[in-house]
Amino acid sequence: MNLGGGTWQRLTAVVLVMAVAAGCTGQGEGPDGGNDKDLLRNHDWTQMPGTTARNDILRVSASDRHIVEQDSSGGQPNPPLNLAGPHLRSDGDFTVTARMSGVGDGDGDSWLRLYGRVPVIYDEWRQERPSLRVGVTADGQVKVQIWDGEGDEPATSKVFDCGCSGTVTLAVSSIGDTFRVKADGRRLGTVQDPGVFAEGTVWFGLEADAGEDERREGWRLTQLIARAESGDSLRVIKAPQLRQEQSDDSLRARAADMGRPFDVGAALAENPLLTDSGYRALAGSQFSMLTPENAFKPQFLHPRRGVYDFRDADLLVRFARANDMKVHAHTLVWHEALPNWMRENDDPEEVRRTMLRHIATVAGHFKGKVAEWDVVNEPMSDDEESYTNGDFGLRSEQSPWFEAMGEEYIDEAFRAAHRADPKARLFLNEYGVEEEGERWDALYDLVKRLKERGVPIDGVGFQNHEYAPGDRIDPETFRSHVRDLAELGVQARVSEMDVPIGEDEEDGRETQADEMVGKLRVCLEEPNCTSFSTWGFTDRYGSTADTKIYPPRTADSLPWDAALRPKLAYERLLEAFDEA
Repeated sequence: MNLGGGTWQRLTAVVLVMAVAAGCTGQGEGPDGGNDKDLLRNHDWTQMPGTTARNDILRVSASDRHIVEQDSSGGQPNPPLNLAGPHLRSDGDFTVTARMSGVGDGDGDSWLRLYGRVPVIYDEWRQERPSLRVGVTADGQVKVQIWDGEGDEPATSKVFDCGCSGTVTLAVSSIGDTFRVKADGRRLGTVQDPGVFAEGTVWFGLEADAGEDERREGWRLTQLIARAESGDSLRVIKAPQLRQEQSDDSLRARAADMGRPFDVGAALAENPLLTDSGYRALAGSQFSMLTPENAFKPQFLHPRRGVYDFRDADLLVRFARANDMKVHAHTLVWHEALPNWMRENDDPEEVRRTMLRHIATVAGHFKGKVAEWDVVNEPMSDDEESYTNGDFGLRSEQSPWFEAMGEEYIDEAFRAAHRADPKARLFLNEYGVEEEGERWDALYDLVKRLKERGVPIDGVGFQNHEYAPGDRIDPETFRSHVRDLAELGVQARVSEMDVPIGEDEEDGRETQADEMVGKLRVCLEEPNCTSFSTWGFTDRYGSTADTKIYPPRTADSLPWDAALRPKLAYERLLEAFDEA
C-alpha cells in the first residue's frame, strides 16, 4: 500500500494507548491478545539514551539534552530516540499500547514520542521531521504535540483536561487525517493529523522532564505493544546489522594499498547510520576511519552536571569495530557545543576541575576504543586584536577554559587526555590555518611552545572548510604548513573538508574535485600526513545545508549528492590514490 502524500484516506490508523494504572491490563491489549507484538521483551532497549533497562522495565530519566547556537544562545530540545531497538513498518492501520508508571506526579512531564522520520541533528541545529508526542503533564493533563516537518516548533499542540495521576489509560487514534484522544475510555477530543506516518515507519522515543526538581527519578515504561488492525500488515523491525559488505573498488581499499599507514575517513552521524541503509552501506564500505559528527561533544553526552550518557557515542564505536574502522574522536575541549551548566561557574578552579573531570571520564570511557582524539578544537581567535594584545591569537571570547586558565588550559587538556588514554594519538584541530597569515603563524608558534613544554601533542588537524571561493587555498601553501609541522615532529591530517559550490558557479563540480584532490595529494606525498577526512560524505545530511529555511535546503559540498550518487570529486579521489 502506498502511503505517500495526498492519500490521507489510506493513511494508517494509529492507536496509541498509554496505560498508567495499578493493576491495569490495557483492557485486553496485553501481550497475549490476537496479533499483539511485544516491543519490550526480547528487544534491545539498552542503547536508548536516558533510560535504564531492567527486567523488561524501562526507567526513563530526565536527560535535559539541548542544542545551543554558536554564540551559546538558545537551547533547542534534543530528546533521544531508540536507534538500536525495534521500530515498526506498517502498510495499514495499527495500534501501539504503552503502560507507564510514576507520571502526573506534580513535578515533570512524561512523554512517548513516535517519529515518522527521525530528526537530522548537528551541534547547532536539529531538523524536526514528522512526529507525534503524547504524554501526561505534571499537573495531570493530557498533551498532544505534532510536528509536520516544516519547523522546529510543533505545528499543533493541544491540551486536554484529564485529572490523570497515578492510574491513567490514554488513547490516541489516527483515523484518516484525524487523531482522536481518549483517557480512561473517555473521549477528550481530536487533533488534525498532517500525515505523520505517511512513510509507514514508526520510531520510538521516551522523554522525561525534570521540572523544578532535578532529582526527579523519572517514570517507568512497563509495557509497549503493537497490533495490526483490520487485517493490515504490521512488522516489528529490529536494528540492522552493523557489518557492511566491503568492496575492492573503494576509497578505503585504495588507501590500504598506500604502502604506509594512511586512513581515509568521514564524519558520521548515528541517526542516518541506523535508519538509512544507503548511507550505512557507503559509510561502512568506503572509509577506514570515522569521526563522530556530534555524539562525542559535551552537550550530547554530558548534558547535566555529573550526568553522562554514552549510548549514541557507543553506537558509532560499535559500527567502527564491526567494519574494521578507526575512530578519530571529536572533541574533548571546545568553546562551542557546551551544555549551559558548563558556562555557569565563574570560579577559575571549578572551571578547571570541570574540564579535567570531563576529559578523564570521557577519554577514560573510550580508552582503547579510539585511535585518536581532537583534544582541543578551534583554540584560535577570530578577533584580530587577539594577535597583538598578548593573547597570542588564542580565543578568549566565549571560551570558559581560556577565561579561567589562559593558554595553560591547552597544556592541561592534552596531559589529562594522555593520562586517560595513553595509547591514543592526540590532535589539536583548527580551521583557516591552511592559508598564510597571522592565524597560521600563531598556531605554529602555539604548537612550538607546546612541544617545548613537553605537552603530549601528536598532530594538527587542518579542517579545510572551503565555504566560499576565498577559502580555496593553493595546495602548495598547505604543503608548506604540513612540512613546517614535520620539522617540529608533529603529524598533520585533513580533518573536516567540504567544498560548497554555488548554483551560479561555472564548472563548480570541477572546482570541488580539484580542491579535494589537491589536498589529498599533499597528504599522500608528505609522510607526516596521516589521514584525509571530509565533514560528512553526502549532501543528504551535510552540515552546510541552508538552515534559514525549513526544511533546510541541501548544499552541494561533499563527494556524494543528496541521492547518494557519487560526484566527480569521488571519482577523482579514487584516481589520486591510483596515481600516488
